Amino acid sequence: MKINKTYNENCLDTMARMEDNFIDLTVTSPPYDNLRKYNGYSFDFESIAKELYRTTKEGGVVVWIVGDATIKGSETGTSFKQALYFKECGFNLHDTMIYEKSGIMPSRNRYCQMFEYMFVLSKGKPKTTNLLKDRKNNWAGTKTGNIGQRQKDGSVKKNGKKTIKEFGLRFNIWRILNEGGWNNKDILTKKHPATFPEQLANDHIVSWSNESDLIYDPFMGSGTTAKIALLNNRNYIGSEISKEYCDIIKQRINLD
Repeated sequence: MKINKTYNENCLDTMARMEDNFIDLTVTSPPYDNLRKYNGYSFDFESIAKELYRTTKEGGVVVWIVGDATIKGSETGTSFKQALYFKECGFNLHDTMIYEKSGIMPSRNRYCQMFEYMFVLSKGKPKTTNLLKDRKNNWAGTKTGNIGQRQKDGSVKKNGKKTIKEFGLRFNIWRILNEGGWNNKDILTKKHPATFPEQLANDHIVSWSNESDLIYDPFMGSGTTAKIALLNNRNYIGSEISKEYCDIIKQRINLD
């Protein structure tokens, strides 16, 4: 199977040609709850989840970025249903992360909605965890004295004095500027209805893969996952059922 290529087809057709344990990392945001038309295409979630499990390597990761629509006054809960089904397929729900958007969805009778879930699903224990340590510590350089870990019997096991480092491990809520509007410097992405930010793709690709790993996106859209994978010296495979969006991908990454 040719890598560094986006296949203009249903992702189930692409994955059907993959061997078992083929992909190191999947980063994707599916077209959920009909919030966007995506040229009229829909997808078979359960079949895709099963195929993602089969084609993901042992220790591989799937990052599934999704939210919920509000229909007739109730959120759909699609995100939770999908996360639980991934677990039924065999994935571990390694982390439930939040993508906090810079823009908001206004509402008259509920708090403004401004996030999506980022489910980090692993096939067994993740083989790669390059966790980002870029959170500025307010107490950097000071000594700790009584930091410890609570034991099952209620006692505290002291860890001893430590010097707080300048930067700590990032939390699992990521506030990232939306790709639309004034933050979007790539005008080609404006031709797609729901492009996720390049930084979002970058930070997940760096976190859960190494150079030369193979990154997959079953809903490639405007090609963000492909572009960022190549910039980080990874390989990629993409599936995109819309010919119009495949043309955008070719322009963005100048490949194929």
